[in-house]
Amino acid sequence: MAPQPRFRNDVSAPDPAHEKHPVDETLPPLKMFTSGLQHVAAMYAGVVAPPMVVGPAVGLTPAETAFLIGASLFTAGLATLLQTLGFWKVGARLPFVNGVSFAGVTPMIAIGKDRGHEGMAVIFGAVIVASVLGFLLAPYFSRLLRFFPPVVTGTVITLIGVSLLPVAFRWAQGGNAAAHDYGSMKNIGMAALTLVIVLALRRLLRGFLQQIAILLGLVVGTLVAVPFHMTGLDAIRGADPVGFPTPFHFGAPHFEAAAIVSMCIVMLVCMTESTADMLALGKIVGRPADERTIEGGLRADTLGSALSPLFNGFMASAFAQNIGLVAMTRVRSRFVVATGGGILILLGLCPVAASVIALVPLPVLGGAGIVLFGSVAASGIQTLATAALEQGENALIVAAALGIGLIPIAAPTFYHAFPENVRVVLDSGISTGCVVAIVLNLAFNHLGRKASSPDGAPVIAEPVVAAH
Repeated sequence: MAPQPRFRNDVSAPDPAHEKHPVDETLPPLKMFTSGLQHVAAMYAGVVAPPMVVGPAVGLTPAETAFLIGASLFTAGLATLLQTLGFWKVGARLPFVNGVSFAGVTPMIAIGKDRGHEGMAVIFGAVIVASVLGFLLAPYFSRLLRFFPPVVTGTVITLIGVSLLPVAFRWAQGGNAAAHDYGSMKNIGMAALTLVIVLALRRLLRGFLQQIAILLGLVVGTLVAVPFHMTGLDAIRGADPVGFPTPFHFGAPHFEAAAIVSMCIVMLVCMTESTADMLALGKIVGRPADERTIEGGLRADTLGSALSPLFNGFMASAFAQNIGLVAMTRVRSRFVVATGGGILILLGLCPVAASVIALVPLPVLGGAGIVLFGSVAASGIQTLATAALEQGENALIVAAALGIGLIPIAAPTFYHAFPENVRVVLDSGISTGCVVAIVLNLAFNHLGRKASSPDGAPVIAEPVVAAH
């Protein structure tokens, strides 16, 4: 029998003797840089948004808030390098981008509101304690992997994508709801044009250019926005060429019990979401995330979060929008994302360079975000297709988890009467949907009665496996 041909993109059974897994491949320098830059462009707004919100709420001056933004970029780069390159038992070693978690914004504002530098010191102290505890819990948390079969992971991945879409919609409207042109035809039209440009580039280009269609779409969209006065050079003119995030710029960390409890809850939320993100990314790149991968990834998350306050940064966690970018471009090399981490560090050290990326108008970013975040949701739907929804109560599990997970998206004020610490969890559709899916999967597929196949044989949910 003639030997079967082997294809470079066949990740179902790579031959370790002849080629590396695509996750471990290094690309030519230009391709590595541009692909890494594309990841930075996709997550830039998500990194700078939390300090832009927290800084003024705590009472920082515009200059201090700008310093906080640079620190967030710098620490996001450090955390991303920990995830992608790793050392010892730290790092998922997947193309996994880390940045400032938005889950902590509300409790951080509650902790430091109008307290200035003192409030920042209390926030950083709470982040350090919560991160150290998270690092110690990582090995135990990762053992929950068997409770994440396709019926759970597919639901959570879908919720990740759907939960991110409103972010893209707000960007498409202009980002600032208080602005006079928020939701204007000009903003939404620019977002729609960028979406069309990205889709056209994906359809017409080939090879490497097709893979960086998102980056090209952002560049073209920004250039088109210039005549409409939707972007300018003011951010560049006011930026310093060099600036290092001085350690403990706002003072030594302070430790308050209530603040620590709040941030510990946020840390558990971040660890839950990161676990789901690693499972999603593992499927997309053809290297399923096992218990060791989850443990290493959570260690990188928590170690990066513990180091972040040293350089005036906040808690770090996975950025799901970059998972969509990996799914869309099919560039699976972790070294590409590591390059993106290096770019983030340079941006944090060079405010004038960071401001160049800030030139991309939010409506342009919103148009590209629709494709990015929609790709994550599509990946979740693809996973659900393998979840045997026709067996037992799997369809009911998905229905309940999706329904409850969509509450914070469809009705953002639904839990407004609940305590603030409880809302940290409830206001995250990803977390609530994940918890509901896990609990119902345990109830229907593990405890007591088991689902039955058509021939009457018991069916137990299998762990997630790579899609081929």
